[in-house]
Amino acid sequence: MSLRFYNTLTRQVDEFVPRDAGKVAMYSCGPTVYDRAHIGNFRAFLFVDLLRRYLKYRGYQVFSVMNLTDIDDKTIRGAQKEGVSLREFTDRFIQIFFDEWDVLRIQKADLHPRATDHIPEMVNLVQTLTERGHAYEADRSYYYKVETFPTYGQFARLDMSGMRLGERVASDEYEKESARDFALWKGWGTDDGDVFWDTALGKGRPGWHLECSAMSLKYLGKDFDIHTGGVDLIFPHHQNEIAQTEGVTDKRLARYWLHNEHLLVEGAKMSKSLGNFYTLEDLTSQGWKPREIRYALLSAHYRQKLNFTQAGLEAARGGLERIDACVRNLKFAEGAGAQDLPAMLAGHEAEFVAAMDDDLNYPNALAVLFNLIRDVNTLCAEQKIGPTEAEVARGTLRKLDSVFGFLDVDQAGEGESDEEIELLIQARNEARKAKDWAAADRIRQELADRNVIIEDRAGGTVWHRK
Repeated sequence: MSLRFYNTLTRQVDEFVPRDAGKVAMYSCGPTVYDRAHIGNFRAFLFVDLLRRYLKYRGYQVFSVMNLTDIDDKTIRGAQKEGVSLREFTDRFIQIFFDEWDVLRIQKADLHPRATDHIPEMVNLVQTLTERGHAYEADRSYYYKVETFPTYGQFARLDMSGMRLGERVASDEYEKESARDFALWKGWGTDDGDVFWDTALGKGRPGWHLECSAMSLKYLGKDFDIHTGGVDLIFPHHQNEIAQTEGVTDKRLARYWLHNEHLLVEGAKMSKSLGNFYTLEDLTSQGWKPREIRYALLSAHYRQKLNFTQAGLEAARGGLERIDACVRNLKFAEGAGAQDLPAMLAGHEAEFVAAMDDDLNYPNALAVLFNLIRDVNTLCAEQKIGPTEAEVARGTLRKLDSVFGFLDVDQAGEGESDEEIELLIQARNEARKAKDWAAADRIRQELADRNVIIEDRAGGTVWHRK
């Protein structure tokens, strides 16, 4: 079977055929850097991370671009409120954004271009659209004339009959019931303060939709392979991107459009008023580990709504403990060896590929991982895995972890390398050899008080956290 994706452009699952054989050019809508990202944002970024990781696993040479929106109404208001320059304001949140990506083990794109670094490219786009009759000037701003793009609305499956064509909208976001001319370039107004550029279009700033068109064209060219984003961006943002870009190039913007669904929290839309609004910092301060958060945010198929719950985080913790226990079993494996281990591992990996090839069916891929872990644990218990076989199994787990990103194959769980715990376990084992049972029991209790569980096995003492 070949790699297949559900394509928003065609509304069906299509076989993936890249523009250039063996290579993937990919664009993802990135954050607006005016505040910390919330877990709904991270769900979208983790989907992109999973997609990029799997394409690399499948052997593709991936070139990915994710923009940083550092100019819009929100960033301007934030900078004005703090009394700092737009650049200083957005720099801080860009750094926080990347720091939190690192915590969640999200791999950076090859490029993260800032909108404000691409004003000349945006101006050129507006000039070309105006020359071609797709844009016009009104009140010192430039607007896209929707009626000049015959297929406008098809991507978002809009019924254009009865819609108020020809009316202008200056805001970047508007309701699905409207299909009005949208702003490409916004003439300077007093609300913008000192945020403006003097260009051939006059004094002003770009509209939000224009930014992605300019940057995707510059770095990926025409007819690139994959464009991603949340379902909330299908209209108006992605529909407007298509109109802008194809209005200039007369070529398809992207071959495959992949959109991830929304995140709910405890069954409801995330809202500060409901008390279910979480940032990464909120969750880690509650004691949840980044691995557990990553696991939980990846737990549903990307095209299904994800209900993020405390129970889901507990399940993630339990799943990771099972994974870590298997890795520890391999660390202490001293069996005679199993001749059928390579075939078993290869079979599971083939099932993993079949699941992920099917529109990134992550839940099925995760089930395959736990079937593999079950079989490895059985072989360890039967003393059929020795050090050589254990390294073969770890090699397969490392390959899968290049996609999952939370297996910790060479660490067996966060904190296992804690020298103090290892020294306590060593002291307990020495007490047991000396038959000092009181000392051994005292150390076991101390470890239990630290939420560390120990198990004495033939190959040595293993431990894990509760």
